[in-house]
Amino acid sequence: MRLSVVLPTYNEVGNIVPLVEAILENVGPRSDVEILVVDDDSPDGTLQAVRDAFPEGPVVPILRTTDRGLAKSIRAGIEASSGERIVVLDTDFTHDPNLIPTMLHLAERFDVVVGSRFCAGGGMPDVPHYLASLVYNWALRIVLRTQIQDSLSGFFAIRRDTLEGLPADAIFFGYGDYFFRLLFFAQRHGASIVEMPVVYDTRRKGTSKSVFWKLLFSYTAAALRLRFGIGLGYRALPSSPGTDGTASRP
Repeated sequence: MRLSVVLPTYNEVGNIVPLVEAILENVGPRSDVEILVVDDDSPDGTLQAVRDAFPEGPVVPILRTTDRGLAKSIRAGIEASSGERIVVLDTDFTHDPNLIPTMLHLAERFDVVVGSRFCAGGGMPDVPHYLASLVYNWALRIVLRTQIQDSLSGFFAIRRDTLEGLPADAIFFGYGDYFFRLLFFAQRHGASIVEMPVVYDTRRKGTSKSVFWKLLFSYTAAALRLRFGIGLGYRALPSSPGTDGTASRP
């Protein structure tokens, strides 16, 4: 089973090489793996560091100079990949590469595996951030009518055939909001989704690109548009629940 790992980057020169090395250690010496580093033309030399450290496969550097952004970088990596299983994670070590084998084991039974901070055993050391994210995810569950605990995770594994059945243009835009759109449409298409506990670590090097209040506003607007089918080319959910898209948890 071929595996593709997609790593979207922007100014992650201090993290990307150790992260790729950690991923390779965890997936083992296998010929059926590729790691796609999708870089939004980082001025700090992120992509050159990847080219220097990994001059040949299985690491594939991809440079994007136009129409940049997190969600579109992830889409570009997915579209350039060839694996039957695709794993996506952040490149600042907040997502633990040591958990990829567990994620892949669950992916043998489920279409989508979500690394969740909010199911039993998950968490993050930044308590104020954890609590704010917990409350916001509760709100997303109400708005989107889902039982998924962490709709903003961004650490996940998915089957290629599941992705191919989803409307990419209605999902992959914006920032981290792409992820609750991905889960929303996966549920509507009957995909099986499971959450596994993950503990977010603190960023090792560099600075975060997210601005809390800006994201709070944009994510809320995106969730409301998604809930009511505004501008995304699909019919809104009915007023009375049908299937609830409940996610399992191991």
